[in-house]
Amino acid sequence: MPNSTTVTEYMLTRFSDVWELRILHAMLFLLTYLATLLGNLLIVIVTTLDQSLHTPMYFFLRNLSVLDICYISVIVPKACAIFLLDNRVISMVGCTAQIFLVLLFSFVELLFLTIMARDRYVAICQPLHYPVIMNPQVCVQMSLASVFSGLVYSGFHTSITFQLSFCQSNIVHQFFCDIPSLLKLSCSDTFINKIVLFVSTVVFAGGCFSFIILSYIHIFSAVLRFPIRRERRKTFSTCVPHILVVTVFVSSASAVYMKPNSNSPTIQGMIFSVFYSVVPPFLNPIIYSLRNKKIKEAVRKIMNRMLYSGK
Repeated sequence: MPNSTTVTEYMLTRFSDVWELRILHAMLFLLTYLATLLGNLLIVIVTTLDQSLHTPMYFFLRNLSVLDICYISVIVPKACAIFLLDNRVISMVGCTAQIFLVLLFSFVELLFLTIMARDRYVAICQPLHYPVIMNPQVCVQMSLASVFSGLVYSGFHTSITFQLSFCQSNIVHQFFCDIPSLLKLSCSDTFINKIVLFVSTVVFAGGCFSFIILSYIHIFSAVLRFPIRRERRKTFSTCVPHILVVTVFVSSASAVYMKPNSNSPTIQGMIFSVFYSVVPPFLNPIIYSLRNKKIKEAVRKIMNRMLYSGK
């Protein structure tokens, strides 16, 4: 195209250009990041050291915690830098890497949440078959298959995105690089990309979400037949927060990825992005693990062991 230059770097967007608000946003993101690292690292350490937690459920919790550490680390440190520094630039390579990794970790996260819902379904609705269905070999195979599927999915979407030409504005209306924001900057025909993005989001996110909801419906049906009211209350108090986190994760991601042409205000789109990129890794250790009695007992046991060994 005449009178246009090829984009070689991008400018990310802040929530505000007011210095005081920039500091506030950076502090909020940084505190969330540190809390996420601490919570997830604690789960990884505890579920690794305590032999009683070497079960399929805690195996997937440990994998989810490692994944969440990676997921939030791709986004938040760079976001804090653009909030605090005058330089908002991210290179083409950096943007490509960020898109690939965000897609990879978010896709695998959704698959892990789906597998964990199935794990709970089998444990509660088919307890006698649980050791056979969720044996260690199957758990490892499902984890590896999830990661491999994520690599294929993110590699495919990243490659078709960067086959486009970018010769218009280089301002990404987002605090990190994502596909919907980049499609708006392309001077190529993006119709096929938008269709592929929409269909893949409906099929994968919609399919996983439906499977999770169906699993919990079966779980609730089984729990309502429990004779002890305390057991019913305990299961409901565990499962309902799980469903809420998954719903927030899927609905916010779908709102961004299913409408890449959306003309909604930049801030609104950025807030939606926070709910699928920053909030789930922060909440997962609280919802799935730190409210768990066995995790608390394991933490207490390890702390006591450390204190006694120090003496």
